[in-house]
Amino acid sequence: MDEIERLFREHNRALVAFLQCRLNSLSDAQEVAQEAYLRVLTMDNREAVDSLRSYLFKVAGNLAIDRLRKRKVRSDFAAAQNNDEPVGEATPVHHAMAVEQVAGLRSALRKLPAKASQAFVMHVIEGRDFGSVAQTMNLSERMVRYHVANALAHCRAWIDEKETP
Repeated sequence: MDEIERLFREHNRALVAFLQCRLNSLSDAQEVAQEAYLRVLTMDNREAVDSLRSYLFKVAGNLAIDRLRKRKVRSDFAAAQNNDEPVGEATPVHHAMAVEQVAGLRSALRKLPAKASQAFVMHVIEGRDFGSVAQTMNLSERMVRYHVANALAHCRAWIDEKETP
């Protein structure tokens, strides 16, 4: 604990300044510094680290990068929300494309053997686990996995065929 206190007293001002340059925010820099100290404080083998100061700055730098990435994702999402095309809402074009894809996948499933199609529907669409599907179909879990894998490969091939110009 004394080691962390000394680290804080001697290097906190430099650490916060380092983070503030990266994050362009004093409050974010202080929060990230606090989290970095917490990580160093709770690590298992502090003795294995040659320089706690270097390790602290490395952890803080990584946390700052994470924070910048989150900030970018949030700003990209906000920008997308402000665009004409709403995020997460189906436009008529998206709806038509989805209906076409579902119809095509149904057609692809009909071309499969009955057991493969049934296992796929029960596992992927209904969300049942392999054991439940195996009991219902009176098959081993291994056979259910085999049928589902074949159905997935068949559907993937159908999608790839549709997407190839």
